[in-house]
Amino acid sequence: MNGSGDTKQEALDELGKRFAAEAVERTNAGKPLPRPGTHVPIEFASRQRVDAHPELAEDFTRRVLNLDWAWISDESSLWDFHSSEDNKALIAKINEVYGVDVSDIESARLSEILERIASNGQGVR
Repeated sequence: MNGSGDTKQEALDELGKRFAAEAVERTNAGKPLPRPGTHVPIEFASRQRVDAHPELAEDFTRRVLNLDWAWISDESSLWDFHSSEDNKALIAKINEVYGVDVSDIESARLSEILERIASNGQGVR
């Protein structure tokens, strides 16, 4: 867990906010907070929804994200693959490549986008 800011106090404030959010999330999931200094294994998000469309996910990665490969989970979103102010360029690329409008998918999660593309019969070409 980390925090950043322009000053030491801003970084500490951000760290405090992240810690509080993590504490709530872990409590809601029934998981205890780890003791300071202990090793906490990395937990990867599920890939169940993405794995329902493996060929499409691979094609999407190459043709939309312009990457040779990417590890995509059900929680991955368009925001994870660019640094622009918005998702307009990738949404336009999805429409261009697959002929599917995904601009109404507010979460921008790739699992939802892949499901929309697949449900419109616009899979790998």
